[in-house]
This record gives sequence, C-alpha cells and structure tokens, in this order.
Amino acid sequence: MVSARGLFTEILDDDRSFQLFCSIAASGETQGGWENGRIAALVPESQRDLVPKITRHGADEDKHGRIFGALMRRRGLDPVPVPSETDYTMLLERAGIGLAHSRLKRDEPLTELDIITYLAHSRVTEQRASEQMALLVKHFADHPEVGKAVRAISHDEDNHLAYCHEELLRFARVGHGRTIQRILRDCALAEIRVYRDVSLAVMDHMGRVLGWSAPKAAVLRLGIRAVYAYERLGGWRRMVRLAMPERRDAMGGTPGPPHGPAGADLAPAAP
Repeated sequence: MVSARGLFTEILDDDRSFQLFCSIAASGETQGGWENGRIAALVPESQRDLVPKITRHGADEDKHGRIFGALMRRRGLDPVPVPSETDYTMLLERAGIGLAHSRLKRDEPLTELDIITYLAHSRVTEQRASEQMALLVKHFADHPEVGKAVRAISHDEDNHLAYCHEELLRFARVGHGRTIQRILRDCALAEIRVYRDVSLAVMDHMGRVLGWSAPKAAVLRLGIRAVYAYERLGGWRRMVRLAMPERRDAMGGTPGPPHGPAGADLAPAAP
C-alpha cells in the first residue's frame, strides 16, 4: 500500500530525491516571487491599494524559495537543474494561464482585467499549494528537519488563498462576476491537466532516483490519473468557488471597498 506519508518519507530520507524535490519547489517559489514583484510594479493607478498585498505575496514566495534552499544547504546539497517537464509555473504559462512573462517584462501598466486575471490564476494555484502544504503539515508538522518549514509555508499559502478570495469578491461586487467566472474556469481546467502532467513527470524522476519497482511506479501513475479523473469530473469546482474567508485582510494593506455577502458562490456551470 502506497501512502502519502510513506512516499514523502522515502523522498525525504534520500539525499538525491530530497535535493530534486527542494530544487523543483525552490524554483517554482522563486519564479512566483518574480512574477508578483513585476505585477506589483505595474499595478494600474485605480488598484494601487493592492500594491502592498501583491508585494507581500511576492516576498512570501521569495522566502519560500530561500527556505527550500536552506533545507538543502543543511545537508550539504546544492540545487540541481529542474527538468522542464516538472516546471509547473512554466507549463501553466505555456497553457496560456495567468499573465505572460513577455507582458510582465514590459514597463507598461497593467489593466484592471490583467489584475483580475492575476488574482483568478492565483486563486486556483494557491488552492493547490494550500492543499499540498496542509497534507505535509498533517504528516510532518513535528518532523525535526522539515516541520518548521512546512508549518511556515502552509500558513503563508492559506493567507494567499484567503487574499485571492477576498479581492476577487471585491471585483465581483462591482460588476466583474461573469469575467471572473470565465477566467477561473479556464484556469482550473488548465491547471488540473498541468498538475497531472507535472505529477507524472516528478514521480518518474523520483522513481529512477529511488529505484522503484515497475509495479510500484505503475500504482503511483494510476493514482495520479485517478486524481485527474476526479478533478475533471467535478473536483475542479472547489478551485473556482469564492467565499468570504475567515482570515480577513490576510495580506495586510488597505482594505478595499465592501464586498458581496459572505459565502457568495461564483462557481461556473459544468463544461
């Protein structure tokens, strides 16, 4: 029987698999930090209240990248190149999700639609990050090597998710509800495909490093595909619903105008 705890324990206990895991994670977080930094620099004048929140989001992502780097250094390990097929952030961009890097590299102010796109993309990807970190906290919160790191990152990811809910509800309140529905749906359906493909690629690399048997690798691939089937059939809906979070103003800064009623559900109809 393959469990999430057992699987991650295997990865954690082997230097080469731990090195690959941390390198992939650090690369994604650092990339997220750069993206948020550029978005904060390009926020349109009408949304300047968001700048401190976006800046903090980027700073958190940079911090997470440093945390994964520090975990490697404590074992005397250096980062390794991230295989392109495991680069979640890059593959999402190639799928047309979020704001393109070519757009962020231009010194032109973003539009209000760009900000909504950024928030919707973040709402979907932060759902994934929050769930993954909650799983690690469940099994490794007290681990002497990674426990403090997973608790800190999990707290931040929950804040990021709460912030995205709150800000998207603010935009929905002033008439952008249908646009938000459309972008969230597109993001979620693309994200579950990318997550499946990245998960298969990561497990393939880990299997070679750890010497997994063919039957074990086949079981893991089957499990990943089963998760995708569940998400495609309806599990994706959890990634697009909006409800007022318990953590209000989770990223600090200046609160925006009043939102819609708590618990508002902007889930789009099934495709």
